[in-house]
Parts: sequence; structure tokens; C-alpha cells
Amino acid sequence: MPVEEFVAGWISGALGLVLGHPFDTIKVRLQSQNKYRGILDCAVQTYQHESILGFFKGMSFPIVSIAIVNSVLFGIYSNVLLVLTSTTHQERRSQPPSYTNVFIAGCTGGFVQAYFLAPFDLIKVRLQNQTEPRAQLGSLQPRYRGPLHCVSSIIQKEGPQGLLRGSGTLMLRDTPTLGIYFVTYEWLCRQYTPKGQNPTSATVLVAGGCAGIASWVAATPLDVIKCRMQMAGLKGQVYHGVLDCMVSSARREGPGVFFRGLTINSARAFPVNAVTFLSYEYLLRCW
Repeated sequence: MPVEEFVAGWISGALGLVLGHPFDTIKVRLQSQNKYRGILDCAVQTYQHESILGFFKGMSFPIVSIAIVNSVLFGIYSNVLLVLTSTTHQERRSQPPSYTNVFIAGCTGGFVQAYFLAPFDLIKVRLQNQTEPRAQLGSLQPRYRGPLHCVSSIIQKEGPQGLLRGSGTLMLRDTPTLGIYFVTYEWLCRQYTPKGQNPTSATVLVAGGCAGIASWVAATPLDVIKCRMQMAGLKGQVYHGVLDCMVSSARREGPGVFFRGLTINSARAFPVNAVTFLSYEYLLRCW
């Protein structure tokens, strides 16, 4: 099994995470809390109460873990294509796989990475939802003092299975949307690249960015549910499963709630995925 795709996915995932984390923090807060009037209000309140560091809450833990997850996604995707088409990454420009095979490989990668991602994503979301400023003498102490304290608190209160809270919704979100993600990227690259040649850096940037937006448009409704399931019980609201969360959210806030965070998701998705694909393609060409 070729390992270059795993290594390239690791590095590109880390680069994308650093670029996109401030956007992700705003997105998570908009989806799981009702006290903000919009993106700008959330950004202003975060900065006023927590300084610029508030936008990077929860990043220290996923800087390594999300890179691992991205490594799994790209590694599984490329190796499933290798099984389906008997072509390596370098051969696929002259022998492009069918979009059906690309979709199957993307869905497989999404399904596998969801279960690697679930514990890390839960901890990230919990830390991002802490709106208290950095701990000072006499100030209100945050629920979690850091990633490791968050892990130990969840295990103590909910058992080890608590770390998988929201994993089912994450799997439902990522399996089809990552199929869409890779199909969009491949289609755009092929449209603007002569057959048999590698796409230019500009093509990769645009195709990667558009693929990110397309996948998040499809993923946002389940992303909202996922965030709420992960925060269930901490904000006074308890859900009895994915369907109950969907019905309760729609009843209280209307159907528009399922697209909360779509704008910030799209704004984040373009640069993050443009950089992710550009670094991934560049690294594989170097090898």
C-alpha cells in the first residue's frame, strides 16, 4: 500500500487547519449557541471577551489529530482508487478514473475518517464553545482547562463511549459529502487541464476551493445536528437521538437553523481546501 498519500494528506491537513481554525470557531459557536446575531457579531464578541486567542481555542489538540485524520482520508481515497482502477496517483492524469469510482473512493475515505475524527472533533467543539476569557484570578473558570482535562472529564461523566458522542451523525455527514468533494475536484481539474497533463497551481487552487464549498453546502445541515449532539446536556438541552435533535431544532428555530453557519463554512472552505489540495498535489509530484 503506497504511503506517500498518507504523508501528503497529513502535511496538507495541518496547513489547512491552521488557516481555517478561526473560521471554524465562529461556525461552531453560531451552530450551537443562540446568543449571536450573525457572523460579525460572533467575531466581535469573541474578540472583545477573549482576545484574538479566542479564535484559536481548541486548536492545539487537533493540529496533530486532524492532520492524522486528513492523512487517513487522502490515503484511503487514493488506495481505494488504486484497487478499483489499478492506477497510481501519477498515472491518473493520463488514465482518469470514472466519476463513479472517484465517488466510491471518496465515500469510503469519508466513512473511515469519520470514526478517527469523532473523539478529536468532540473535544474541539467542546473547547470552542467555551466563551470565558483566559483564566485569571477571581474570574469565572472555564469548564475545561485544556484538551486533556476535557478528555478526562468526558470519560469520568459519560464513560469512554462519551468520546464517540455525535460519531453517527459525523459518519452520515462525511460519507456522501466527501464523495461529492472529490468528484467536484476531479471534474473541475479535468475541465481546465489538457488530457494527460497535470493541472496548474491556479487550477488546483480553484478546484480545491470549489470542492470545499460544494461539500459544505451538502454537509451543513448534518453539521448543525452534529454540533448540537456533541454539546447535548451541557447547555440544558438533551436530545434522544439524531431525529429528536432535528425535530426539536426545527420546531424551536425553524428550518433555517439547518443552514446556520453555511456562509462562514463557505468562506472558510475555499481557502482551506485550496491550500490543502495544492500542498497535497505538490508533495506527491515531488515524490
